[in-house]
Amino acid sequence: MNEFIIEAKSISKSYLKSKGTGIDVLKDISINVKRNKISVIVGASGAGKSTLLHILSGLDKADKGEVFIDGKMISNLSERKISKFRNEHFGFVFQFHHLLPEFTALENCMIPLMIKGLSKREASKQAEEYLNLIDIGNRKNHKPAELSGGEQQRVAVARALVVNAPLIFADEPSGNLDTINSDALHQLFIKLRDDYSKSFLIVTHNKELVRLADEVFEIKDGKLISN
Repeated sequence: MNEFIIEAKSISKSYLKSKGTGIDVLKDISINVKRNKISVIVGASGAGKSTLLHILSGLDKADKGEVFIDGKMISNLSERKISKFRNEHFGFVFQFHHLLPEFTALENCMIPLMIKGLSKREASKQAEEYLNLIDIGNRKNHKPAELSGGEQQRVAVARALVVNAPLIFADEPSGNLDTINSDALHQLFIKLRDDYSKSFLIVTHNKELVRLADEVFEIKDGKLISN
């Protein structure tokens, strides 16, 4: 098995500003992310961290360069195929949990499974297993507004895991949480790495999460300067 779950070569990305001028966000970045590790991307605001995360996860396309996940090139896939690949291989956790307010915690976790084609009964069973896994099963029938911020983020993690994705992408996952809930989330990531062989690539400013990470990539002005 390949040591690296993500391999990206010569990734560049620019955006058009007003009046047709361009700004280079990523400049020829090559990065290899190890399997079954917690890897973080750090850097100042505007350095290109989230853009890189979105390209590596197939949410955005690079202007040039190649992205391989588990040895499979995803950067040349059609939108339909990359969407299917994401649904089967990736979980996503963001700073804002993006839970659907009209649905319970259980129903929010069922949605990815039902999109995948599972029956309502089977989706409910699997979703409840993952909510129990991260110790939030007792809140399964509560809607997001009835949950604390930490509980909402745990539900978001369960939703990311429910398709049994080996790779979790996260963008400032503890950015909206207080210290206690941040620490609890970070320990959950460690448990998932150690007990379930999950791989994480996380954009963060959180110094404690950086300290706990297995590897740290730093971006400055669109370039990878250290790891």
